[in-house]
This record gives sequence, C-alpha cells and structure tokens, in this order.
Amino acid sequence: MRTTLTCAALLLALGSGPALAQSGEITIWSWNIAASSLKSTVEGFNKKYPDIKVTVQDLGNQPTYDKSIAGCAAGGVGLPDIVSIENGEAENYWSQFPDCFVDLHTLGYTAEDQKKFPDFKRTELEVGDKAYAMPWDSGPVAVFYRRDFYEKAGVDPASIKTWDDFIAAGKKIQAANPGVTMTNADFNGDTEFFRMISNEQGCAYFAEDGQSITVAEPKCVDALTKVKEMKDAGIVSSADWSTKITNNTAGTVATQVYGGWYEGTIRTESAGESGKWGVYLMPSLTADGPRAANLGGSSLAITSASKNKEAAYAYLKYTLETNEGQITMLKDFGLVPSLISALDDPYVAQGQPYWGNQAVWKDILTTLPKVVPSRGTQFQSDAEIILRAVQTKYLANGYPDAKAALDDAAKQIAAATGLPVK
Repeated sequence: MRTTLTCAALLLALGSGPALAQSGEITIWSWNIAASSLKSTVEGFNKKYPDIKVTVQDLGNQPTYDKSIAGCAAGGVGLPDIVSIENGEAENYWSQFPDCFVDLHTLGYTAEDQKKFPDFKRTELEVGDKAYAMPWDSGPVAVFYRRDFYEKAGVDPASIKTWDDFIAAGKKIQAANPGVTMTNADFNGDTEFFRMISNEQGCAYFAEDGQSITVAEPKCVDALTKVKEMKDAGIVSSADWSTKITNNTAGTVATQVYGGWYEGTIRTESAGESGKWGVYLMPSLTADGPRAANLGGSSLAITSASKNKEAAYAYLKYTLETNEGQITMLKDFGLVPSLISALDDPYVAQGQPYWGNQAVWKDILTTLPKVVPSRGTQFQSDAEIILRAVQTKYLANGYPDAKAALDDAAKQIAAATGLPVK
C-alpha cells in the first residue's frame, strides 16, 4: 500500500509542473529598464512561490549578449538560469548553440501557451518544433507628438494618414514653431525609419523562411524612397539616442516615431513635460494602407546549464504569461506586453495623466495583432551593418534611386551570408 501511494504521489508531482518549482534560487541576466521591470515582478511572483529566490542582475545590454554568447561557447559555464535575449539577436544563439537553451516544450509550454502571443513575436524564437524562448516585451510602433506644437500649427494628428501627410504636417509645424524640427532619426547609426516602414508594408531583409534575401523587393524600395523624401523635405534632423532625449526635454522636436516602449523613455526622461505629449498611429504609404509595425522587443530563455529549470519556468509563466506580470512591468516601466490578453486589462483602457489623460496603451496595443512577422535570421547583424552604410550613401545621393541602393545592399548581404537574392 505504501509503495502504491508513493508512486501515485510521484506521478502527481511529475504531472503538475509547478509542484517541482516550489523552492530554490534562480538568477536572471538583463539590462537597464528591462532589468528593473523584471525586478518589479518579483514581489507578485513570490506571493505564489514564496520559497523561490529570484536575483536579477543588470549587466547592461551589450555585456549581457557578450557574456551569454561566451557562456554558450564554453558549454554553459557561468551562465545564469534565465537570459534576456533581444528578438533581433535570437537566431544568433539558436544557430550557433542549439543546445545552450532549453526547449520550453519539455517544461510544459504548450501550443495553447504559444497562441497567447502574436505570431510576429514568436517567429525568431521557435525553430522547427522547438521553442527556445518565451516572448517578453514588444515594440508596436507609435507616433509620439507634442500637442502644443501641433495645435499652434493647426495640425490635427487624426488627419495624418500617410507619410506624405506627415511631411506636409512637418513643414507646417516647423514654420509655426521656429527652432523645432518635425522629427529625429539616427541616420548615422541606425535604420529605424526604413525598418519600421518596411515592416509596416510587409517587407524585410530576409524571406519568412530565412532562406533568401528580400531587401530589394518593391515594398522595401518604397520604404527607403520615403525615408529620403522625408530627409530631403527638411523635416528630419539627425540625432542619436541621447540627443533625441535631450531634444524631447528641450522642446526642439515635435515628434518621435518609435516602438511603444519609448513611452517610458519620454515619461521618465522628460517628466517636466507632463500633459504636453500625445500618441497617434504611424502613417502608411497610402491612405488605406496598413498602419502597424514593430521595432524592438525581447524574450526570456532558460539555459540548459540551469540547475533549477522548473523554478525558472514558473517565473517565465508568471511574468510573461499572466496579465498581472505583464501589466506590472507596463505600469512601472512602460515595458509593452506581448501577451494578447493584456489588451483587455482594465489598466490598458485608462487615461494616462502624463499623456493628457489619453488612453495611450489602448491606442498602441491594439496594433499588436496587425504586425507582420519579420524574420531576422542569424545574419541580421551582418545585414544591418550593410544597410546602414548603404542608407548613408543613398541619402547623400550616392545612388541614382532606392532600387539601385537596395540592389547593392542585397548583393553585399549575399556575399556575406551565402544566401540567394530573391
């Protein structure tokens, strides 16, 4: 009888995931605001799992990547239980070190769990029938604007439906507000506008299966053409990350176009401008075109070296797969949920004081299901370096048109990766 009961108890424990995760310690590597947001979920997590100690280490963005890649190369030596991984870099890990991270399916991650997140967030996290990471934050693109500058120029943001509308509005806003630029872009160090507009139009550096190069396809050409039109119209000034923040606070820029996570940057870095900012949907290439894209976002992966995988998975389930965990990070640090059910949380529908009581999260998050998946592949970093150089040359009139520029980029990417141009 005792033997029967013992076996039954063991089977019950094995079949109930969380029962194996009631105690222990787990360590997470992350960076900056992302690390702070993870720390903010620990209190709620410990109400359900009081005997699991969670330590979040803020290593900084690049050091997290460098140390985790080095740890994988060393067979898992020195790695924590959980690693924060940017979606754009995810396939660098899986392609080089497929055994470095746990297939979450082995810990209970089901097809039903996967469906709780939009397809575009899972594209780079899953290979074949394996799921190497769970979606964390996302970057649904939004237009953050200064209400006072727009009002002074008589520009209604609701009237801006196309990028041509955006250019026309920029000229009016700059004329009415001397010393103010319509928007900023890091033309020297990033391709953010090109990537946002390309993703909106359903075009990317690589095909969805990751087996060919698609950056010179017509929609990408249209996107790069529009970036140059904005620059040539004089409504965009070049600014890196820190300069953009300075411009926001100084009141020398009317608009920033970024992933939704930028809400937290504006709200915290420019706290004195409360009530002056608002949000509207990104424009499209045509009046009836798509108005949704993604820029940035991360995931959490459990290392194969972890000695407490069940506890680590319990943390992922709470932090990323419950409204409570996701909304905590949204409230405290502006980390935008990838969890679809979070759209229905009462907090999302609330007006936010900093944003003139606009329900900005409802406006931003409703675009999530409309974002087209964009495959980064393990060659994303190589392609991005090439695109930055090509973009710089094109904006300086170094190519006859955007098609010639992107044909050149495609050829360079093919030479660097060995992939064919589609």
